[in-house]
Amino acid sequence: MSEDIIKETYEKIKNMEIRGAGRIGRAAAKALKEYAIKISHLSDEEFIKKMKEAGNLLISARPTAVSLPNAVKYVLKGLNEDNPKERVIERSDEFIESSLKAIEKIGKYGANRIKDGYTILTHCNSEAAISVIKTAYDEGKDIKVFCTETRPRNQGYITAKTLYDYGIDVTLIVDSAVRYFIKDIDIVIVGADAITANGCLVNKIGTSQIALISNESRVPFLTAAETYKFHPKTIVGELIEIEERDPKEVVVFEDKYKGIKVRNPAFDVTPSKYIDAIITEVGLIPPQGAWYIIEKYFGWLEK
Repeated sequence: MSEDIIKETYEKIKNMEIRGAGRIGRAAAKALKEYAIKISHLSDEEFIKKMKEAGNLLISARPTAVSLPNAVKYVLKGLNEDNPKERVIERSDEFIESSLKAIEKIGKYGANRIKDGYTILTHCNSEAAISVIKTAYDEGKDIKVFCTETRPRNQGYITAKTLYDYGIDVTLIVDSAVRYFIKDIDIVIVGADAITANGCLVNKIGTSQIALISNESRVPFLTAAETYKFHPKTIVGELIEIEERDPKEVVVFEDKYKGIKVRNPAFDVTPSKYIDAIITEVGLIPPQGAWYIIEKYFGWLEK
């Protein structure tokens, strides 16, 4: 059935087979394109109805990563234009291309903050943060990287393997060892799942602790975020829902201990005062500049 691509992508995003804010956004855009092609034989009215239903389903897969609704909304704006079937497909391609170019530009701009001989700390598995690190390495800078495990899903293992395969000196550490090793770190670069209007960072759980430790130790803390990760609805006061995932991702107790409660939040919020800069494809901005990005790219009252 034509809906299979939407349901399949929904499940992969929900179950974290597809993970990372940028990858999630591009996967949603690609699924909408393929779905649009398959149902292009429908009348415009029925086509628009089906595409909106598909978009709503995709958005519901992960409540925190704003790249998902922003990608869907970008693509489906084509429904309001002449030739909606063609425009949805074109806008899908536009989003994917701009997303990939954004990663490249972020790498270039962020690498300017990395000096020869630096040791970098990163958390989770961020395309944007990895782009910064790889670009600095490609520029001939002698760098080392510390990666956190990023429990409970251990996304840091992916980052460590990726950087090692690229030829970069990598050390993997447990999440709770960040303060122990911070004396060896020159700069922290992480990704972002969302940026709020007041410049706060929503990112993988544990990020806020790293930012606090970095601030205490006078180590610069930067986040790499494409502009489509800025959350437009926060400018009118809406809060970002923090996803809590299945406790079984953390531990499965035997029946004797089934009364033990387990909490598994996937993200936390880092206050803007702990962030030195946000690296975007339009340049480095202070956290206070988040309002400008949202207003410029999404409009004051984005619905």
